[in-house]
Amino acid sequence: MVYGLTLVLFFIGLYGILFKKNLIKIAIGLCILEYAMNLLFALVGYRKGGVAPIVTSQEGASSFFVDPLPQALVLTAIVIGLGTTALLLAFAVRMYRHYQTFDVEEMRKLQG
Repeated sequence: MVYGLTLVLFFIGLYGILFKKNLIKIAIGLCILEYAMNLLFALVGYRKGGVAPIVTSQEGASSFFVDPLPQALVLTAIVIGLGTTALLLAFAVRMYRHYQTFDVEEMRKLQG
């Protein structure tokens, strides 16, 4: 069920990137796509009844730990996603100042 939601979010983001002509909508589509991938990584690392992988005693060593690697990947992906979103929005603002529009088709026409 949740994997299906991740797939739906992925395709919504992909649709926004491929078929929208507004740079802001493209940036929103990219964010949705990134969130879908982060959700997928978090779901891969989830274990029902799992505990944090911190061993404090001998009896804790036999506990059912969750995998910490997907959590680390999600944290890294969040930081990278923030950087790419900021760069894309800065690019969109710069293009707006030059062409006075966010529409990609209009930019192509004005470019000559």
